[in-house]
Amino acid sequence: MDFIFIEELRVKAWVGVYEREKTGQQTVELNLTFGVPDAAAEHDDIADTIDYAVVTQRIREELGLRHFNLIESLGEFVVNLLFDEFHAPWVKLRVAKIGVMKDVRRVGVFIQRGRGGVEPPPAGV
Repeated sequence: MDFIFIEELRVKAWVGVYEREKTGQQTVELNLTFGVPDAAAEHDDIADTIDYAVVTQRIREELGLRHFNLIESLGEFVVNLLFDEFHAPWVKLRVAKIGVMKDVRRVGVFIQRGRGGVEPPPAGV
């Protein structure tokens, strides 16, 4: 299995439980790594892989449409989007709210999931 990564994707999203968070969108930052078939490199054909441009577009669309109380729920939604819509066998996601607390750069969650018994890759991926 090969891996595609997307780093520091900034997206406007509706997320939070506090009233101030429900009145407008916040910027969240996503760092995402997902498994892709080995056939992509072998055939040099985008049809054999997951198109990262489409992934980022779909994440932007979906996070702009719904409200999540918890950053954990937002993260699970993104992971399931990769599983269900793009058939990724494995996903690692870090998602964070930026500048929501004084003296804290970001607050977030880390999620790593394999689909259908897929084992996590070696450390460092």
